[in-house]
Amino acid sequence: MTPAVPLMLLGLVDAAFSGFRAYAGRDARIRKARGNLRAAGRGLAVGAALLLAPTLAAALLLATPDRARTYAALTSGGWGFLLPLALYAAAVLLSLAVYFTLPFRAGTLAMVIGLGPLTLLRPVAVATACLAAALNHGGAPALLVGAIAGAAVLCVEPIVYRRWYREVQ
Repeated sequence: MTPAVPLMLLGLVDAAFSGFRAYAGRDARIRKARGNLRAAGRGLAVGAALLLAPTLAAALLLATPDRARTYAALTSGGWGFLLPLALYAAAVLLSLAVYFTLPFRAGTLAMVIGLGPLTLLRPVAVATACLAAALNHGGAPALLVGAIAGAAVLCVEPIVYRRWYREVQ
């Protein structure tokens, strides 16, 4: 099994959350489920388009004469890339689970203590994943694909914000 499918799914879920974060706080209405879904969909669409870049980079790297060695390096690097991101995603899911299961005040506190700092640590988690991809016998090919993928997921929120939610001044 290759880590490509779990990484792609994790990237797409992250893109949907990025779209939501770009929209969050822009609408004062109480019932805003439609806006939340639209924002998540926009993030998902932008993320899907941006995640074509690391896919293309991996495909180009696999076009080299030593395809088996490159594939092994990308697979090893992919597993190294996945581990820090899976730990980060587990922390985010735990924070969301606490938010949705506890009473309002305790859930809000969990959100502020958990998701606030985790959102700020997101670029650190992506950088750690890139380093782990290179160190887990992935070498330069895995670092290249990981860096492109990391840049892609970190660009979703700013793109969605600038395209749909920036206030005109």
